Amino acid sequence: MNINIDIEKLILEGMPISPSQARLLQAELESELAKLLANKGLPDNLRSGGVVPGGAIQVKPGTNSTQMGQHIAQEIVIKILGEKS
Repeated sequence: MNINIDIEKLILEGMPISPSQARLLQAELESELAKLLANKGLPDNLRSGGVVPGGAIQVKPGTNSTQMGQHIAQEIVIKILGEKS
């Protein structure tokens, strides 16, 4: 199964992040999303497409780019699966 995800916009409000950190965050986010969705799968209602509502995700100050990417991916998967965080 191929899963295509389009994240229209990721705003890191109040998070000073360099271009190299942004690339690392993006890579980690993509990797973690792929891993989590491969393990958990998609709900039936999203198998032929759909939209998952966005929202704010809280990240603790001092979190590095790798941890931030993992955390954001986990929160996105929670929204996709309709779980409570």
